[in-house]
Amino acid sequence: YGKYDNSTILAKTNRVNIGLGENVNVTTYAISQNYPNPFNPTTTIRYAIPQDGLVTLKVYDILGREVKTLVNEYKTKGRYEVTFDANNLASGLYIYEIKSGDYKASKKMTLVK
Repeated sequence: YGKYDNSTILAKTNRVNIGLGENVNVTTYAISQNYPNPFNPTTTIRYAIPQDGLVTLKVYDILGREVKTLVNEYKTKGRYEVTFDANNLASGLYIYEIKSGDYKASKKMTLVK
């Protein structure tokens, strides 16, 4: 995702909550900008999938290192949201990426402590 300083971020997130929303009228893949953004220490990420399948949603630091897997499971068609707790991470820019079927998308989020 880019070249920056060589600092290392080691972290363990404490909590990930996943909830199912309405699955009516989901016809395309989508991932929303997290909110709030910037955030401290938690933020919510919403996504939608138009068909059943394996979904992965991961968070990376700015150096491209994976810091947390938020979702890695089979999901049915619908809308979902994930609460990401970054309490043990350093302030900075992070990227979250979703993959499902042939769909792949990523967005940036900023943790400010």
